[in-house]
Amino acid sequence: MGYRFFQPRRFLMLAIPGLALVLAGCSTDRYFMVPKEGLEDIRTGVQTQRATLVTMENNATIRQDKLLEHNQAATQSILDAISTQVQPPSCPPAAQQICPTVPENRGRADRLKGKVIVGELEKFYLAGPDHIYTARIDSGAETSSIHARNVKRFERDGRNWVRFEVPVPGADGEWVSMEREISRRVRVIQASADEAERRVVVELQFAIGDHQQVAEFTLSDRANLTYEVLVGRNILRDVMLIDVGKEFATELPDTYRNKAANGDDS
Repeated sequence: MGYRFFQPRRFLMLAIPGLALVLAGCSTDRYFMVPKEGLEDIRTGVQTQRATLVTMENNATIRQDKLLEHNQAATQSILDAISTQVQPPSCPPAAQQICPTVPENRGRADRLKGKVIVGELEKFYLAGPDHIYTARIDSGAETSSIHARNVKRFERDGRNWVRFEVPVPGADGEWVSMEREISRRVRVIQASADEAERRVVVELQFAIGDHQQVAEFTLSDRANLTYEVLVGRNILRDVMLIDVGKEFATELPDTYRNKAANGDDS
């Protein structure tokens, strides 16, 4: 077996060309060699791509413009619909000045523990003839009484009735007739008379202040007395309290006053 000796010079001559090719492939500029006859094809491809990009850009612009027009049209249609449904604001008319109405007098009657406080004298409304008298409040009298004349008893439907006349307040000599069923009779002893007098008692509806009530009244001749009506204990009991230091502590409602002024018999 024979041996060959290593020849360094020959090795270097073979290795240098290969190394040059490797270094040329690793260059940072990465230049590639293109055959000259292929340049025209590359230029044609680039121009074709540019034309395609321009066409795509134009198409995108057209689509964007159409989209904007569509949105504007939709917005305008919504605004038109709102304007037709919503009324334009208008200023309210100027408020007219209305004079406040004077409230009707509903009457006045002060109360203490539910009882009407009255003075020694009070305005007294008699229902039926709608008369207003000045009544004297007297806790010493048991039964209330009213001035009456021409007291005539009669029978109606098997029951005892009475027809009588009461004076018209403020009209001297004028009287008005009333009829009521007899409630009972009482014996009255006067200091000026030797014998007791029997008087007829009837029920009458009346008002003092805003207090209304139905109570018994004797029909008596009070021509010699100052006041046509006397309010006694049968009314005062559990209903009224007397303030002896006052007169006309109550006030009648306008309704009663108007009826009395108009002579309303309803």
